[in-house]
Amino acid sequence: MDDKRRKIELIMIGRIIKGIAGFYYVHVEACGTYECKAKGIFRNQKVKPLVGDYVEITILSEEPKEGSITKILPRKSELIRPAIANADQAVLLFALTNPEPNFNLLDRFLVLMEWQNLPVVLCFNKSDLVSEEEATAVMARYAHTGYPVIGISAANNCNIEPLKQILRGKTTTLAGPSGVGKSTLVNLLHPEAAMETGDISRKIQRGKHTTRHSELFFLEHETYLFDTPGFSSLYINEIEAQELCSYFPEMKREEEGCRFTGCVHMNEPDCAVKQAVSEKRISLSRYENYKQMYQELKAIRKY
Repeated sequence: MDDKRRKIELIMIGRIIKGIAGFYYVHVEACGTYECKAKGIFRNQKVKPLVGDYVEITILSEEPKEGSITKILPRKSELIRPAIANADQAVLLFALTNPEPNFNLLDRFLVLMEWQNLPVVLCFNKSDLVSEEEATAVMARYAHTGYPVIGISAANNCNIEPLKQILRGKTTTLAGPSGVGKSTLVNLLHPEAAMETGDISRKIQRGKHTTRHSELFFLEHETYLFDTPGFSSLYINEIEAQELCSYFPEMKREEEGCRFTGCVHMNEPDCAVKQAVSEKRISLSRYENYKQMYQELKAIRKY
């Protein structure tokens, strides 16, 4: 019987789209999704399969669809937070209102993505709830950063086509705080997701967590979208204080004009970054958030 089973086993290449309680769900284009366990060799090698991994699986059954992960193919990228593999870019989703954008949290995420060398697109949702002037004022804070910025309304399907063009042909991680409309946007881009959309808590003006784990959705050929759990805080403790400015692109462009090599743009005289802030080429709120993060990192004792 074992010999017969070995004869009908097939090996396929697929992609992990979800991992829950030791089971991995592997999507194989044109064949569907297989529930798989990972071989013990990965545990022995201290290698954990990640959502987004391309894997080799042995098909054990077609009804139900079951398999076994036998090989993890080389990763072109790996993120620590969120823990996903093979992302090409991140779309950072914040709301223009309800809840009000937390720019300190937004800037921390941008630093984290810069540190992990992942390109970012800034996307501000709920444009239907604010005036055009209000939306412009929010997005203008990032006009000199170099990050693409787009305003949308997922609820009204407004300006979604340009966002689809940004996603097309890439694997994108969609990230942002709870309550900003991530689930609504995912449902719009991939109706089959049938995700629960969370209501904003009237009492605390924060969203309920409707995404409990990272999941990868297949949108179309070579186009995938990660949906990741919402976050309300973000730590960047892995970064050294003196390196922080290199993760602010607009500061990095200006620092060549600083009087001192290694200027951290705090109290040094003739600082080109501070001059750029005064001339509004760098957002004041971005600079204030930089100073706060710098002081936090400086206070951490590195071992």
